[in-house]
Amino acid sequence: MNHLDELRVRLSVCDEQILECLLKRNAIVEDIMKYKESHNMQIIQPEQEKRQKQKLEKELEGMNHAKEILDIFNRITYNSKKIQARHLFHYNIVLIGFMGSGKSTISDYLSTMFAMETVEMDQIISQREGMSISDIFAVYGEEYFRNLETSLLIEMQAKNNVVISCGGGTPMRDNNVVEMKKNGRVVLLTASPETIYHRVKDSHDRPLLENNKNVSFITELMEKRREKYEAAADVIIQTDGKNELEVCEELVQRLMELEEKSGRA
Repeated sequence: MNHLDELRVRLSVCDEQILECLLKRNAIVEDIMKYKESHNMQIIQPEQEKRQKQKLEKELEGMNHAKEILDIFNRITYNSKKIQARHLFHYNIVLIGFMGSGKSTISDYLSTMFAMETVEMDQIISQREGMSISDIFAVYGEEYFRNLETSLLIEMQAKNNVVISCGGGTPMRDNNVVEMKKNGRVVLLTASPETIYHRVKDSHDRPLLENNKNVSFITELMEKRREKYEAAADVIIQTDGKNELEVCEELVQRLMELEEKSGRA
């Protein structure tokens, strides 16, 4: 065996060791999730991830290939999050609520914490149609837009472990709710009319509010939708005065409780 062959054998041994360590690591990730659940601990712990990254960066200072090694560890962390997500959610998380209730914000945060795919329904529909939501309403009418929403919800049933952020009017159609629940848990995010107004007052991509940006109109429209929203929801979470971590941790805990109850039923 020449020297090159010897080096390749040593490399192969390293690969085998890396594989063994990764399998052990992934098993530990699953054990950590089980421990957190059994001890009713906070599931989302961004500070722990931050400490791990800082520790690794410090250990790699001045080393050869530090950038490449850090990139590998970032990918390992990303896939650990996906393992956690699969452990927690064997279904899609469907976020509903009035415009400005925080659906996009919470969708993005869940994606960051659990490496979950996110689907912004309004954004996808707008991209596919090649025009803004306001223009779709103006050119084709609301019924056309609602049909696009229904088709997209049906399409999402081929996926799981996805966070789906619905438009404000999506749950107003009963058949949309039926499609949501076929492969999802529906989470209603709520906020006060005053909070909603503060969040949407500078937006021009809300056709139903464009000429009615005031608290009284928002209050009236929210009340008209409240019954449908609450009937569709598996979980209801108030977002006023809470940051993304607080809302998402409550969301995860409530969904876990829901699954536990379903398992006992």
